[in-house]
Amino acid sequence: MKKTDVVIIGAGPAGLTAALYASRAGAQVIIVESGAPGGKLNLTAEIENYTGIRKIMGPQLAYDMYEHGLSFGATFEMAEVTGVTVEGDKKIVHLGDDTIEAKAVIIATGTKERKMNIPGEAEMTGRGVSYCAVCDGPFYRGKEVAVIGGGNSAIEEATYLSTIVDKVHVVMRRDVFRADKIISDKALAADNIVFHFKKKPAEVLYEDNKVVGLKVTDSDTNEPSVIPVSGIFPFVGADPITGFVKDLGILDERGYVLTDENMETSVKGIYAVGDVRQKHLRQVITAAGDGAIAGQHVADSLI
Repeated sequence: MKKTDVVIIGAGPAGLTAALYASRAGAQVIIVESGAPGGKLNLTAEIENYTGIRKIMGPQLAYDMYEHGLSFGATFEMAEVTGVTVEGDKKIVHLGDDTIEAKAVIIATGTKERKMNIPGEAEMTGRGVSYCAVCDGPFYRGKEVAVIGGGNSAIEEATYLSTIVDKVHVVMRRDVFRADKIISDKALAADNIVFHFKKKPAEVLYEDNKVVGLKVTDSDTNEPSVIPVSGIFPFVGADPITGFVKDLGILDERGYVLTDENMETSVKGIYAVGDVRQKHLRQVITAAGDGAIAGQHVADSLI
């Protein structure tokens, strides 16, 4: 069993900022992450609403944050956290067969993309159905693709894909955007983005292990139709990654973590930051803000 002051679970913008602040203030910090450092930044084409940086590629910001987050002595471990238990003032973080004992834990695990749950989706995931436009968009040069959703993520990724592919079909179950006006206006101005309002995805169509189309139904009449595409990119929401702390009594009915203004939960010494926390605005800048507050508060509480 390792021992440390703080374990940060998750290495997205929130977790890395928490590591920066806590370690800079003198705390011993271990970051535990099961995927690539940077979280969803690695799946984002461009960031243009992070104050002070007019425009930057998501993966570049992820790399910069990772280097900065570890620059004051925090260490990084690649592992999956299976649970967190509380023993008095001690917090035990379980990593399969290993454990880490800490004085405080900061949960920064973010969210996981929601599936469409339609026939053909599971079979074609990785073969034409992708949840990362930045990762897989270049495979569809000269082809037509569908983006599912009407929020910021969906419309931003549709705009990004429009610079690569021949045509982007945006499928929205309603007839209004949930995306910010500046984002939707940019998409509306693209001459190779077609909007299919009041349509719901019904089935991924494929032949010879390749996607050939998306069957949709009308939201009002339920009438079916087919959009011929070679790739499908669903952006229909996300769910918090909190199953490993479901028994601590710190979650709301949707699985998000409840915190106070210091990012601390009802269990003293356990914090949550970023998208995993119950909040209204989930952005890189708010995640970093959460991380700064929690990291500093944790360090101060250890003095």
